[in-house]
Amino acid sequence: MTISSHIRVVPHYPRNGIMFRDITTLLKDGSAFHNAIDQIVNRYRNVPIDKVAGIESRGFIIGAPVAIQLQKGFIPIRKQNKLPAETIGRDYQLEYGSDRIEIHVDAIQPGERILLVDDLIATGGTAEAAVGLIQDIGGAVVECCFVIDLPDVGGSSRLTNMGCKVFSLCMFPGE
Repeated sequence: MTISSHIRVVPHYPRNGIMFRDITTLLKDGSAFHNAIDQIVNRYRNVPIDKVAGIESRGFIIGAPVAIQLQKGFIPIRKQNKLPAETIGRDYQLEYGSDRIEIHVDAIQPGERILLVDDLIATGGTAEAAVGLIQDIGGAVVECCFVIDLPDVGGSSRLTNMGCKVFSLCMFPGE
């Protein structure tokens, strides 16, 4: 079963010229969703990881079941003002503006090894900010894991240039 065959393409969303890669078609197929989670879990089953961090919101959908199967804690990385306790945050640039993500200051103990998970890597701004937050509070990113990589947009290269390892279940070149 190929993961890419379960990804819907939505042309011109959220704006003209964008070919949006929609994982909801993967999520609604129980067998395909299970297969995607299993592929990720199998990759990290014997890798020393202390916690899994997921980026809001689709990173929660992928990261939480991975954390459960690996029997690790889960850390939500959320949009600004969504976490209830003390946080630190990072601003990042989007193609059409800027945004901010935050993490609880006590989410990670110094030296803990973190697997960062999200649904898609495109330009890499959000993932780069998430890596920075994890490092700011003393964590070490073991790898950045995505269901989808759009390699020609440059985000995976951006993370690699930061010294991060990057893995994805499928790629869509030229997007």
